[in-house]
Amino acid sequence: MNPFQYAILRAVPRVERGEFINIGVVLHCQAEDYLAAAVSIDEQRLLALDPRVDLTGVRAAGDAVVRACSAVTGSARENTGLATRFGMLTAPRSSVLQPSPVHGGLTADPAATLTHLITRYVEPPAR
Repeated sequence: MNPFQYAILRAVPRVERGEFINIGVVLHCQAEDYLAAAVSIDEQRLLALDPRVDLTGVRAAGDAVVRACSAVTGSARENTGLATRFGMLTAPRSSVLQPSPVHGGLTADPAATLTHLITRYVEPPAR
Protein backbone atom coordinates (compact mmCIF):
# COMPACT_ATOMS: atom_id res chain seq x y z
CA MET A 1 0.00 0.00 0.00
CA ASN A 2 1.20 3.46 -0.89
CA PRO A 3 0.08 6.86 0.38
CA PHE A 4 -1.83 9.10 -2.01
CA GLN A 5 -3.42 12.53 -1.99
CA TYR A 6 -6.54 13.68 -3.76
CA ALA A 7 -8.85 16.65 -4.13
CA ILE A 8 -12.40 16.83 -5.37
CA LEU A 9 -12.95 19.20 -8.30
CA ARG A 10 -15.99 21.41 -7.79
CA ALA A 11 -17.94 23.37 -10.38
CA VAL A 12 -18.92 26.71 -8.86
CA PRO A 13 -21.24 28.42 -11.36
CA ARG A 14 -21.58 31.62 -9.34
CA VAL A 15 -18.49 32.15 -7.21
CA GLU A 16 -20.19 34.79 -5.10
CA ARG A 17 -22.80 32.27 -3.90
CA GLY A 18 -20.29 29.53 -3.03
CA GLU A 19 -22.61 26.73 -4.20
CA PHE A 20 -21.00 23.85 -6.02
CA ILE A 21 -21.41 20.43 -7.62
CA ASN A 22 -18.60 17.87 -7.48
CA ILE A 23 -17.47 17.10 -11.02
CA GLY A 24 -14.12 15.35 -10.71
CA VAL A 25 -11.15 14.12 -8.73
CA VAL A 26 -7.41 14.70 -9.11
CA LEU A 27 -5.19 12.05 -7.47
CA HIS A 28 -1.43 11.92 -6.87
CA CYS A 29 0.55 8.91 -5.65
CA GLN A 30 4.24 9.78 -5.43
CA ALA A 31 5.42 6.20 -4.83
CA GLU A 32 3.76 5.10 -8.07
CA ASP A 33 4.77 8.26 -10.00
CA TYR A 34 1.05 8.70 -10.70
CA LEU A 35 -0.95 11.85 -11.32
CA ALA A 36 -4.35 11.68 -12.95
CA ALA A 37 -7.73 13.34 -12.93
CA ALA A 38 -11.15 12.19 -13.99
CA VAL A 39 -14.18 14.36 -14.64
CA SER A 40 -17.87 13.46 -14.87
CA ILE A 41 -20.21 16.41 -15.33
CA ASP A 42 -23.91 16.04 -14.59
CA GLU A 43 -25.26 18.93 -16.65
CA GLN A 44 -28.79 18.66 -15.24
CA ARG A 45 -27.51 19.05 -11.66
CA LEU A 46 -25.44 22.08 -12.67
CA LEU A 47 -28.37 23.64 -14.50
CA ALA A 48 -30.56 23.07 -11.43
CA LEU A 49 -28.00 24.97 -9.37
CA ASP A 50 -27.75 27.81 -11.89
CA PRO A 51 -29.74 27.80 -15.15
CA ARG A 52 -27.23 30.30 -16.61
CA VAL A 53 -24.13 28.20 -15.91
CA ASP A 54 -21.52 28.20 -18.66
CA LEU A 55 -21.47 24.45 -19.32
CA THR A 56 -18.86 24.83 -22.05
CA GLY A 57 -16.59 26.71 -19.64
CA VAL A 58 -17.04 24.14 -16.87
CA ARG A 59 -16.28 21.29 -19.28
CA ALA A 60 -13.23 23.13 -20.65
CA ALA A 61 -11.89 23.75 -17.13
CA GLY A 62 -12.35 20.10 -16.15
CA ASP A 63 -10.74 18.87 -19.37
CA ALA A 64 -7.79 21.21 -18.79
CA VAL A 65 -7.10 19.59 -15.40
CA VAL A 66 -7.24 16.11 -16.96
CA ARG A 67 -4.79 17.20 -19.68
CA ALA A 68 -2.50 18.94 -17.17
CA CYS A 69 -2.08 15.65 -15.31
CA SER A 70 -0.88 13.74 -18.34
CA ALA A 71 0.89 16.25 -20.57
CA VAL A 72 4.01 18.30 -20.05
CA THR A 73 2.83 21.86 -20.63
CA GLY A 74 3.61 25.43 -19.77
CA SER A 75 6.59 26.77 -17.91
CA ALA A 76 9.51 24.89 -16.43
CA ARG A 77 8.01 25.43 -12.96
CA GLU A 78 4.88 23.45 -13.93
CA ASN A 79 7.02 20.54 -15.09
CA THR A 80 9.42 20.10 -12.17
CA GLY A 81 7.57 17.06 -10.91
CA LEU A 82 4.19 15.52 -10.38
CA ALA A 83 4.02 16.69 -6.76
CA THR A 84 4.52 20.30 -7.87
CA ARG A 85 1.92 19.92 -10.59
CA PHE A 86 -0.54 18.37 -8.11
CA GLY A 87 0.08 21.31 -5.79
CA MET A 88 -0.63 23.78 -8.57
CA LEU A 89 -3.82 21.96 -9.59
CA THR A 90 -5.12 21.86 -6.03
CA ALA A 91 -4.19 25.41 -5.01
CA PRO A 92 -7.21 27.40 -3.81
CA ARG A 93 -8.72 29.66 -6.44
CA SER A 94 -11.80 31.74 -7.06
CA SER A 95 -13.05 30.48 -10.41
CA VAL A 96 -15.71 28.29 -11.96
CA LEU A 97 -13.61 25.20 -11.08
CA GLN A 98 -12.30 24.96 -7.52
CA PRO A 99 -10.50 22.15 -5.70
CA SER A 100 -11.56 20.88 -2.30
CA PRO A 101 -9.03 20.67 0.50
CA VAL A 102 -6.49 17.88 -0.11
CA HIS A 103 -7.20 14.54 1.53
CA GLY A 104 -5.07 11.41 1.80
CA GLY A 105 -5.25 7.67 1.98
CA LEU A 106 -3.49 4.43 1.09
CA THR A 107 -3.76 2.56 -2.19
CA ALA A 108 -2.34 -0.45 -3.96
CA ASP A 109 -3.81 0.69 -7.30
CA PRO A 110 -4.06 4.46 -7.88
CA ALA A 111 -6.14 4.13 -11.07
CA ALA A 112 -8.71 1.93 -9.32
CA THR A 113 -8.74 4.34 -6.37
CA LEU A 114 -9.42 7.25 -8.74
CA THR A 115 -12.38 5.34 -10.20
CA HIS A 116 -13.65 4.55 -6.69
CA LEU A 117 -13.41 8.22 -5.64
CA ILE A 118 -15.29 9.38 -8.75
CA THR A 119 -18.05 6.88 -8.00
CA ARG A 120 -18.21 7.83 -4.33
CA TYR A 121 -17.95 11.63 -4.52
CA VAL A 122 -18.98 12.68 -8.02
CA GLU A 123 -21.52 10.30 -9.53
CA PRO A 124 -25.10 10.74 -8.28
CA PRO A 125 -26.09 8.24 -5.60
CA ALA A 126 -27.75 5.07 -6.88
CA ARG A 127 -31.47 5.00 -6.26
